[in-house]
Amino acid sequence: MIGKKMEDALNKQVNAEFYSEFLYLSMSADFASKTFDGFAQWFKVQAEEENSHAMKFYKHIIERGGKVRLAEIAAPKLSWKTPLEAAEDAYAHEQKVTAMINKLVETAQEEKDYAALEMLQWFVKEQVEEEANSSKMTEQLKMIGESVGGIFQIDHILGKRKNG
Repeated sequence: MIGKKMEDALNKQVNAEFYSEFLYLSMSADFASKTFDGFAQWFKVQAEEENSHAMKFYKHIIERGGKVRLAEIAAPKLSWKTPLEAAEDAYAHEQKVTAMINKLVETAQEEKDYAALEMLQWFVKEQVEEEANSSKMTEQLKMIGESVGGIFQIDHILGKRKNG
């Protein structure tokens, strides 16, 4: 049985993960409309990952006898001037999510919720990867500056990303 404090915290995270999905889907849609198909693909796959993260929390709450409470999701930003701006926003967002996961770990420790601690270890590791991926894209875009050829090359590489 899950405790109320942990259930509330995990429900907040479910909704945060769905917001992340919306944010990345908005980035994907923006770049698709600008014919940056590679950036659109990368952010679409990222959105799909965020949905799977939300569902991991959802499943954990249900399996532990809790109730999932979905809340209103704020509309994300709709447009980014450059791929670099989107990459920087993605990196900042992943840093925020990492802080949220760390707070969940602290709550699980305080509540002596060992099942939640075990489940959260997957997310701790996942956030290392999430930050590394968005940081790498940001740094590469900074290196190439406004080189059109460089941006198209990165767009091509990002278009190869597959889910899973």
